[in-house]
Amino acid sequence: MIPSSYRILVMGASGCGKSLIGENLAQALGATFIDGDDYHSPENVAKMASGTPLNDNDRHGWLDTLAALFANYKAQNETVVIACSGLKRRYRDRLRNGDSELRILYLEGTRELLRERLETRAGHFFKGDSMLASQLADLEPPGSDEARTASIALPPSTIVGQFTATLAPPLSQTFG
Repeated sequence: MIPSSYRILVMGASGCGKSLIGENLAQALGATFIDGDDYHSPENVAKMASGTPLNDNDRHGWLDTLAALFANYKAQNETVVIACSGLKRRYRDRLRNGDSELRILYLEGTRELLRERLETRAGHFFKGDSMLASQLADLEPPGSDEARTASIALPPSTIVGQFTATLAPPLSQTFG
C-alpha cells in the first residue's frame, strides 16, 4: 500500500542544515515543518546556551514531545517534517514511537564544515566547539536500513530532490 502521507525526520549534528533542508522539504511536499529546537524546555535551552551539552535525561521529555507530534500527524494522515538532531539510535527509536514508518533523512558533514557553519550562524542558542564535539561524540550515524543519507556539501535543492525521489513508489507499484 502506498502511503498518502509521511512523517519525516531530518536529522544530523548542529550546523548540518536541518532547519533549512526541513523547511525546503516541507515546502516541496506541501507539508508542515516543525523545528524540534522550538520544543526544548527553557532549562535545556539555558543549558545549551551556557555551553553545556544535554545528556540523555535532558532529551527524554523533548523526544517524547516530538514523538507525540509525529503520532498526531499520523492520526490525521498528514505529512510533517520535523528537524531534530536524532543523534543516537535509541533517540530515533523513541521518535518512531510516534510513527513506526518514520522516514529519516540524515544530513552528514565533516567536523570542519559543521564548525564553519556554526561560526557563521547568528542568534542561535547552540554555541561553542565543545558542544559540536559532544554531538559528534554522541552521533550514531544511521545505516541505510534506517535512513537516507545526504552530504551537506550538496546544494539544498539537490538534497531535497534526491530525498523526495525516494518517497515515490516504484513503477511496479504505480502501474501494478
